Amino acid sequence: MIQVMPINYARRPKIYLSLIGIASLGFVSVANARVTQIIITNTEAPTFDNNPSFGAVGQYERIEGTFTGEVDPKDPLNAVIVDIDRAPKNPNGTVSYSATFQILRPIDLKKGNHRVIFELPNRGRTNVLGLFNDSGTANTTTSSGDPGNAFLMNQGYTIVEGAWDTSAPAGLFTVTFPIATNKDGSTITGPATEEFVIDVGSTPASQPLTYPASTADKSKAFLTVRENYGDARQTVSASGWDYTDTTKLNAVKLTSGNFGGPGSFGPTALYEFTYVAKQPVVVGLGFASLRDLATFLRNAKTDDNGVANPLAGDVRAIYTVCSSQPCRTTRDFVLFGFNEAEHSQQKASKEQHFEHQKVFDGMLNWKGGGSGIFMNYRFAQPGRTHRQHIARWTPEIQFPFADVDIFDRVTGKFGSRLDRCRKTSTCPKIFEANSANEYWAKASSGLTTDGQGHDLDLDKTDNVRYYLFSSFPHGAGTAAGICQQPQNPLAPNQLLRALLLDLDDWVSTGREPPHNRIPRLANKTLAPALPQSGTGFPNIPGVVYNGIHHTGDLLDFGPQFDDGILTKLPPVVSTPYKVYIPKTDGDGNDIAGIRTPDVAVPLATYTGWALRAEDEPESADGCDASGQRLPFAETKTARLAVGDPRLSLQERYKDHTTYVSLVTTAARRLQHERLLLEDDVQAYIAAAEAAAVPGP
Repeated sequence: MIQVMPINYARRPKIYLSLIGIASLGFVSVANARVTQIIITNTEAPTFDNNPSFGAVGQYERIEGTFTGEVDPKDPLNAVIVDIDRAPKNPNGTVSYSATFQILRPIDLKKGNHRVIFELPNRGRTNVLGLFNDSGTANTTTSSGDPGNAFLMNQGYTIVEGAWDTSAPAGLFTVTFPIATNKDGSTITGPATEEFVIDVGSTPASQPLTYPASTADKSKAFLTVRENYGDARQTVSASGWDYTDTTKLNAVKLTSGNFGGPGSFGPTALYEFTYVAKQPVVVGLGFASLRDLATFLRNAKTDDNGVANPLAGDVRAIYTVCSSQPCRTTRDFVLFGFNEAEHSQQKASKEQHFEHQKVFDGMLNWKGGGSGIFMNYRFAQPGRTHRQHIARWTPEIQFPFADVDIFDRVTGKFGSRLDRCRKTSTCPKIFEANSANEYWAKASSGLTTDGQGHDLDLDKTDNVRYYLFSSFPHGAGTAAGICQQPQNPLAPNQLLRALLLDLDDWVSTGREPPHNRIPRLANKTLAPALPQSGTGFPNIPGVVYNGIHHTGDLLDFGPQFDDGILTKLPPVVSTPYKVYIPKTDGDGNDIAGIRTPDVAVPLATYTGWALRAEDEPESADGCDASGQRLPFAETKTARLAVGDPRLSLQERYKDHTTYVSLVTTAARRLQHERLLLEDDVQAYIAAAEAAAVPGP
């Protein structure tokens, strides 16, 4: 979804101007953005069950606590935060916030590799040990979790969890940010929309609101419902819903029959509730909390009270890792200029010069798509994520939507997401790794095309590499659940391990990483989703293909959108941009990208898309983050009996030895391309040797 406001060609939006203009100023005030206090609430040394030691690195310890930061709202590096000027001020004019953190580090830092894996939790939850260590139990605010295969520990990485997200539930990695008020101290009010996604088997009696309603007057609000995104909204009569709390007005319930029957939402529907909200939190401070914690850990010796920095003097490089929602945060983090740390002031002759220091040296974004996040806005909701079916009204993708400079003929705007960091030489090295689902469900071809049918010149992004994990889903699964077919189980761990080491090589030694591996229009591996005949996807018996995908939309949120204020809700939608999906081979597996042995030597068709299980399957919406696994027939006789055009296993692989040999070749090829590590090559070979392929 491409979401920007049509503007006069000669006009620049205020927020965007602040991004591109700061570097041209002759002098800016010294940033006063920093961690002022760190409180360590617990240290567990050694950590992990049974106190394991990890090779030459030794044992690890876990440090947990909170930190407090201050930002100067007048500094251009902070002024981009929406409503920061309306937040309560300290006597020195700064704005305070607090957040939780965790550090998993070698007890003897000298034995570590002096590199930090800085994870952005996903809605307060961690993924890092699961993604890189194959662990079964995640680390939490009070536990180190399961070290799994110990990949990160054996490498000597320090792992940091830094909270940033106001949508994180209590008990997880959370933040405390101030509420903005009008200049006279009165309460800020304004429109907000909540979407309640109800799936099969879910009929809740009420739904919470992100912000309290400002009035009990029901004429100031309205509730609509539809089953799928493309359906017309139906207005629910005001007599059919009510607020559940007449004091705080912080939730909505149904009071009469609707899709879900009397008094409940459901069973399958999208409800949108638009109301007048109050007390907006300064959610954009999440960017500052990430910047300030990382800068403190790299540079500081102590906080203002003399409490020692747990990583003082050890940090040589910091890499962010993330999965999904927080990767959209890192993309906006760079867009808004937050990868520049507080200034180090130096004097030379009669002039003052500033050294522009990077916050993060590298970013490994897994399935962030081409999106930003609904965060730096008034009444923001960072927990939302739009896909083909859900949350299509949120302002996730706004111009500039690519890392390459582009003139957008639709809006008359020009620029790239990297403009700010390029002007200050603070751009990190970035890996944009995406699943196929991001193309289908989130219109991610906008990251590498101009929306009008042309590839972007990615050679101009010398600090970014792009990778498609061919035929991967956004979220792995097996059972069909709410989808029409069994879900796609492919997981990214093996590829992510290799890419992390490639990123470290790129940052540390300058060694070029693996080249871009994505579908392109020029070589006809990127195509429109319709007609099916143009995509390469076969007609598989019993499998519906309707080409439903996320369209390239332009959303009009009203005249104050460029200031981060949404006044027109729901927004007015048009669809002026072309979006594309990865083209497949005759088996239905993606042609371009990084083809793991599962895809290169397949036993099934793996898709990044799926359809919801509905009464009319041909017109179903996408099944959100899911993909499909569609097994091949065992024999030629079996496939011909059902009219399956895909070769059977016995037609593909004349014997088991042939299958193992092909898997070995595919795995070794990826290893040669620095996209797979030796341990994971051996794991693929062992799995092939254990598989009964072809069958008897």
